[in-house]
Amino acid sequence: MAIIILSGLLFFPFLGGVHLFDWDEINFAECAREMIVSGDHLRPQIDFMPFWEKPPLFIWMQVVSMRLFGINEFAARFPNALVGVMTLVAIYHCGRRLVSHKMGQWWAVLFAASWLPHFYFKTGIIDPTFNLLIFLAFYQVHVLRTGSRAWLHAIAGGLLLGMAALTKGPVAILVALLALGVYIVLHRGLNGYKIKHLLAMAVFAAVPFGLWVGITTAVHGTEYGTWFLREFIQYQVRLFSTEDSDHGGPFIYHFVVLLLGCFPASAFLFQYLGRKREKVADTGFATWMWLLFWVVLLLFSIVKTKIVHYSSLCYFPLTYLAALQLYALSEGKERLRKGTAIVLLVTGILLAVVIALLPAVGINKAVLIPYIADPFAVANLRADVQWSYAACVPGIIYLAIIIAAARMMRQDLKKGMTLLAITQVVAIQFVLLYCAPRIEGYSQRAAIEYYKSFSGKKVYVQPLGHKSYANLFYTAKQPYNAPEYRGVRKDKTGRETPEANGDWLIYGNTDRPAYFICKVHDSAEYARNPQLEVTGSSNGFVFLKRKQ
Repeated sequence: MAIIILSGLLFFPFLGGVHLFDWDEINFAECAREMIVSGDHLRPQIDFMPFWEKPPLFIWMQVVSMRLFGINEFAARFPNALVGVMTLVAIYHCGRRLVSHKMGQWWAVLFAASWLPHFYFKTGIIDPTFNLLIFLAFYQVHVLRTGSRAWLHAIAGGLLLGMAALTKGPVAILVALLALGVYIVLHRGLNGYKIKHLLAMAVFAAVPFGLWVGITTAVHGTEYGTWFLREFIQYQVRLFSTEDSDHGGPFIYHFVVLLLGCFPASAFLFQYLGRKREKVADTGFATWMWLLFWVVLLLFSIVKTKIVHYSSLCYFPLTYLAALQLYALSEGKERLRKGTAIVLLVTGILLAVVIALLPAVGINKAVLIPYIADPFAVANLRADVQWSYAACVPGIIYLAIIIAAARMMRQDLKKGMTLLAITQVVAIQFVLLYCAPRIEGYSQRAAIEYYKSFSGKKVYVQPLGHKSYANLFYTAKQPYNAPEYRGVRKDKTGRETPEANGDWLIYGNTDRPAYFICKVHDSAEYARNPQLEVTGSSNGFVFLKRKQ
């Protein structure tokens, strides 16, 4: 009960304190809004066209939330806050069953006190839900071999895996198959697992996704079902083989993300690497966690598209292995290694310096602007965002406590780690409540305020030259039935996309006023268009209107 109360206090307050961030947060929230508006709860849609990129489970969760709390930021993020509570409860109970009560406590504390694992529970993206389902499926696989109710665990594991696939797609099955394959190779066989149980898992893993596709096909026809599956599979292949929308990066991208984003848990992973096996409690679950960690990390390091949350499934195995070491250290079975202390100190200092300097950089942004070549970034920085030098103080305190906690751990690990964990939670709240709204003030607030000014009005509002879902969500766009509008829907590749409406809105026989927004580096091109007139600009965004 204490975990439920404390995690609820961490994750639920201030969920709606900042606008949804484009793209991912608004993408899924818009899918949920359109389900409510259209009444079609089987087919995810964007701009009231079929959206084949993601299955609907998380979107359904948002629909329920929006029906309870209204169509707003809080409702869009509420499901993940709830998942955050469920996650801490789940890992505590798993840790207690696998090792001990204290191990469960360390794991829950470490998960809640690490930057990205905590942060994502206050967002509206699908990954926290997907990750929890995958983790629970792997846990069922572990107890399938060690527990007494093998068939129950096989069915539960399969259904959880299938629900994960219904959340994010076939990557759930791919991760599971890769981990199982590596497990079989390492153990030169099934190592106690029975084929009949694994086959049962596979059958039940197909049930959730299969039911959805089957019901959707029955309602909307075989042609739609075939088309959707084809587009869905093609998108998954394209995502793995090409850089999606400029989201590229080097091979080590996710290694760096996990080192910094999962601090302080990531530091104790180095302790695990140098452990003495006979001194560390290891139930065999660590093997599955290592497999999950490396499969996910290497898979998404190879994938061309690089986005921070793609490696978020690593949070579970990373924090488990780190907590295993914290437990061993707290029980006197291990000593804090010098290398671990150095990684902890260096990483913590780096993060603290960034947090301490961020307000000062915001105040003195004029010094940076001459060195930035991107005109859009320069215009973003010119936004009127108020910072205070006093806001540097939390970062300085954070820095001092990290150094003090690292030194304290050499003498009394429990006290040092407790101090660090409390400080981490406070620092995370400071960044979420103070820094995040100001960062949003630079990056997108001008555009979102522009979109909100058209909410409920009978107009078209369309981004030009860039992709966005914010125009749909924040104008509360309704389905329009103009035949010409519904017909001009294909981009250069022949795929139907909301962005393909731009040409018709500029040149077609529109049935209502059309407004546009572009980024400053594209503004000259659109300003020369005789069909358009510039109506204003703000922080890197230029606003236009089609001439009557």
